[in-house]
Amino acid sequence: MKINFIEHFFENILWGSRFFVLFAVIFSLISSFILFIIGSIEVCRTVILVYQEFILNIKIPHFNDDLLQFTVQALDLYLIAIVILIFSFGLYELFISKVDVAKTRKTSNVLDVYSLDELKNKIIKVLVMILIVSFFKKVLEMSFSTPLELLYFAISIFAICFGLYYLNRKTTET
Repeated sequence: MKINFIEHFFENILWGSRFFVLFAVIFSLISSFILFIIGSIEVCRTVILVYQEFILNIKIPHFNDDLLQFTVQALDLYLIAIVILIFSFGLYELFISKVDVAKTRKTSNVLDVYSLDELKNKIIKVLVMILIVSFFKKVLEMSFSTPLELLYFAISIFAICFGLYYLNRKTTET
């Protein structure tokens, strides 16, 4: 009888400890919101740049480069924010409770997570997109001086496309 009580007491403590995951969920949500805000600031910078160039007719040196840089930076921040949002939502659903509001809405199942493997796969897909955007940012900063560098650039783009194709093919088969 006493062992049953100790076992029950310990199992209750163990089961209740899952609520520590709420720290990760809350702080991940905060991080995600902050990144969405910073990404939106980058979009505002883009809008201001376009306004200055076309409406005020202020000729901005390196306008196209700045425009692409701000846009790609915003996209990168949004994608990272999405990864963190998926992570926090998935942790909550796996360890705490299913989100009742999500069940009542007729929305896509993007945030539905049923296992840690599924959460990992969703995060990996978005991380691959982040890597592609980061690669694109680096490419914007590059200048090609020889045909061999251009060939390396083309090979790297092919490798990314092949990897993305293979990743999508592999995940649709399972």
